[in-house]
Amino acid sequence: MGERALRIAILTCSDTRPLAEDSAGTALAELCRARGWEVVAHRVVPDDRSRIAETIVEYADDLAADTVFTCGGTGLSLRDVTPEATLDVCDRVAPGIVEAMRAESMRITRRAMLSRATAALRGRTLVINLPGSEKAARETFGFVADQLEHAAEMIAGGGHA
Repeated sequence: MGERALRIAILTCSDTRPLAEDSAGTALAELCRARGWEVVAHRVVPDDRSRIAETIVEYADDLAADTVFTCGGTGLSLRDVTPEATLDVCDRVAPGIVEAMRAESMRITRRAMLSRATAALRGRTLVINLPGSEKAARETFGFVADQLEHAAEMIAGGGHA
């Protein structure tokens, strides 16, 4: 990545939470900015598979985000469709990311095993599903954040050093 800051887009998936009340997405934006990363978008969309997928495509293709964080929609409820929407528009999965998030989260709560979160690539954009609660989103972000710049370098064609 060199000296260029990561371009981050945040998408909260919720039927009940407007942007003004999106504490998880807002916390993620603050955490990203604190690392010197550029937050290029932050939006809330309903738990609707096609709307989520369309927004991921917009963030990846039109805004050229390096990483898209989704918040919410990863549980077992019938309305939780974020992983499916993510996989609908991505080319390759990156299972190690969510494996690490889930393993670390299991140290905090056994309920982490109920997460259906995924991580995948759409072209040169990494899409990572995070939980919808602010506390869990902060925690899982912390588990993966240190690897995101290296991931972006690898996606851009850099080495595995």
